Amino acid sequence: MIHTEQLILTEPNQDDFDRYFNINADPQNNLYNPSGPMKYEAAISNFENIIRHWREHKFGVWSIVEKKNPKHVIGFGGINYKKYANHLKLNLGYRFDKDFWGKGYATELAIMAIKFGFNELDKNEIYALVRPSNLSSIRVLEKSGLELFSELNDVENEVNSLVFRIENNPIKDSLLF
Repeated sequence: MIHTEQLILTEPNQDDFDRYFNINADPQNNLYNPSGPMKYEAAISNFENIIRHWREHKFGVWSIVEKKNPKHVIGFGGINYKKYANHLKLNLGYRFDKDFWGKGYATELAIMAIKFGFNELDKNEIYALVRPSNLSSIRVLEKSGLELFSELNDVENEVNSLVFRIENNPIKDSLLF
């Protein structure tokens, strides 16, 4: 369990699945997702992958709650391994219920996930994928210290996703503390 100023980040468990599905199935929460809202079968598979990642690596995507309401999951996010083309990278990702947008939670989560990746996992770089039209998420990544690194053709017949990256070095560390 990790505490930030406003959030509590925990390892997901099966009790969190309904919130995972509801958040990922909501069209508003998927405005920039080329796949659209998640279907139930896909949610089961994705959630099982989150649980498996935790079991295999002892870290991964967290269930996120507000400190002021710790019984209600408001989103999921953190870092996990993800394939970028044919390369396995440490990936930062998040999705919050639309009712909790605009509160600074995504930036707070992203900064904590980066600190965790660099300080606890001793990783040298963290990546994030974002759709070019998702300006709010791009701002979150930039405020968290990531910089535009590249593009990736990860969705057939769509514009390339933007690849952001942050490296673990003393100059950039000043942005995180």
